[in-house]
Amino acid sequence: MITVLVVETRPLQRFGFRMLLENTPDIEIVGEVENCAEAVRWTIELHPDVVLMNIRMPDGDGIEATRRIVAAGGRSRILVLTLDVDRNALAALRAGASGFLLKDTRPDELLAGIRAVAAGDAVIAPALTRRLLDAFADRIDDELRGPVQRQDPRLDSLTEREREVFVAIGHGLTNGEIAQRFTLSESTVKTHVGRVLAKIGARDRIQAVTLAYDLRLARPV
Repeated sequence: MITVLVVETRPLQRFGFRMLLENTPDIEIVGEVENCAEAVRWTIELHPDVVLMNIRMPDGDGIEATRRIVAAGGRSRILVLTLDVDRNALAALRAGASGFLLKDTRPDELLAGIRAVAAGDAVIAPALTRRLLDAFADRIDDELRGPVQRQDPRLDSLTEREREVFVAIGHGLTNGEIAQRFTLSESTVKTHVGRVLAKIGARDRIQAVTLAYDLRLARPV
């Protein structure tokens, strides 16, 4: 059973989440809160598998709540929900969120996202990765006027193939797309991805995408 804590300011939105989750056999909603302070306190007390985190709240934002939850070192993973791709999205991912979905996502996609995050995966569709990067296109173009890449010691341990896979992850490619690009089997790609994440110290693909962006190895496509 996957346990979920809902963090949402609007009662109607919370009601919708509750109706969806209560009618899903493998998911149990363990609480509903409407502000940052409660989000942090309840997550630490209840240890839900997944926290559905709203970005904007009356006493702060979901980014700071995410940062505090991750810093507490619990096992809960955070799936951020917002109305649109904006500057807060990347900040939330940098704060330690394991995924990012829009609030108008279909119910089946939300449930799939919850299950994936609970299983330790990252949740961000390739198209959404590109939309996120597009939202920062001007900033990226400005930064790219400097050195093409920043050096990072975490990249030194990557083999040539692993570096190629890392860049592909940064551009939002799925394992299947990476396999097709480099003429590899998906099982081989999965092995490469696991090694890349371990070597760069990334918890999941989301952190890998963020690092690739920070190092200027990825840009909008």
